[in-house]
Amino acid sequence: MSDSGQPEFSARPVADTELSWCMSVPGGTGVTVIGLLLTKPADINVLQSAIHKLQKSHPITRSKLHYDPTTEYLLFPHATNPSTPPTINHHSLSPFHRLLEHESNQNPWSSNPDSSSSPPDADTDVFHASVYTLDGPKWAVMLKLHTATCDRRAAVSMLRELVVLIRRRESEGDGVELGMEENGEVSLGIEECIPSGKASKPFWARGIDILGYSLNSFRLANMDFVDADSPRYSEMVRLQMNLEETSRLLEVSRSQEIKLCGALAAAGLMAVRTLKDLPNGQWEKYSVTTLLDCREILEPALSSHHVGFYHSAIINSHDMKGEEQLWELARRTYNSFRDAKNGNKHFSSMADLNFLMRRAIENPGLTPSSSLRTSFISVFENPLVIEIADDESEELGLEDFVAYASVHGVGPSIAIFDLIKNGRLNCACMYPAPLHSREQMQELVDHMKRILLDGCSS
Repeated sequence: MSDSGQPEFSARPVADTELSWCMSVPGGTGVTVIGLLLTKPADINVLQSAIHKLQKSHPITRSKLHYDPTTEYLLFPHATNPSTPPTINHHSLSPFHRLLEHESNQNPWSSNPDSSSSPPDADTDVFHASVYTLDGPKWAVMLKLHTATCDRRAAVSMLRELVVLIRRRESEGDGVELGMEENGEVSLGIEECIPSGKASKPFWARGIDILGYSLNSFRLANMDFVDADSPRYSEMVRLQMNLEETSRLLEVSRSQEIKLCGALAAAGLMAVRTLKDLPNGQWEKYSVTTLLDCREILEPALSSHHVGFYHSAIINSHDMKGEEQLWELARRTYNSFRDAKNGNKHFSSMADLNFLMRRAIENPGLTPSSSLRTSFISVFENPLVIEIADDESEELGLEDFVAYASVHGVGPSIAIFDLIKNGRLNCACMYPAPLHSREQMQELVDHMKRILLDGCSS
């Protein structure tokens, strides 16, 4: 602690991928939200204590973002001593779905809520918490994090840790396995952990790839835009399956030697092609972004408890002519991703995609209708699987939980955040409104579900 009683801070520059998120979050993409719906009152003191323990275990979650205009890059100052317990705001709003959308559009990292360009002037916490009283009566706990410091896998890991901490609120130092960061230091960015040689690419090859990505983007088809001029915000529709439907989908995917991401991407491509009501044989090219968690293949390898942003992306384009069958197309989309991954493209093209993402943010006119759409759909290589025991759910009154991120800045038309909760598929499907309408996206997701279920039954 300093003489003034304030925590001392050290800092490190953000890594390249983190910088891309620092640029995109003020515009509306990358506000990570973890939402829990409870049927029992949320004890603020217990929750505050649990979050405080969570932050002490994961130093990056108690850091602040600092923008330095003289050097034009962001820093991560972080406290060398544990922070004070977080302030938890209490509000009233209903229902849960509307609240989830509300949270994804409340952006503490934008200097002007009506502007999508500049970061805030003052240092800002990367972690915020709120509790809402809903009708019912029910209660919602909302944790909001800057995506540069917490990706999807880390968010769900933190959710699981929080549930454990709340249940064990009476004990101190109970041996709960939490974060892997040591000595109060914020861990390195993903670029610092890439295995030697995996990200290397000759200078001319890098230039050709960037040119190829740029030129290819002008040939890509998009989902029809409803309103490309009005200010944007994130909305959500959900794709849910029961236990039997989920089991069948996973069983058929395994039998086809295809991961779930291939089936979801294929269903999305078939659905958008059908909804555009184009004649069979008319070709269109769509782009799919597949995100993969790199923790286990970094040096050193990281566990799922290691909080930070450690995902990479692979972008592939696919020709559609309206005559595709689900599993043939799923195999094509998945194999394209798998082959690129086997060629280390998730590492070698990381800098290229970050560069192009930032150019799109700075020059939205380079994208169709200034929409900032970089692909039609984004999926994750592997679904997140989480089991909450019946006694845990009953003790907490845990009725529902969701982990997702906002997408109304730069990004896809639809981002699928898939989660298998107690054997049931539950996808939060985020999209930019009013660029796309709720009716349009609900129809798309409903059609995707029909395609998947029909494909499994046949």
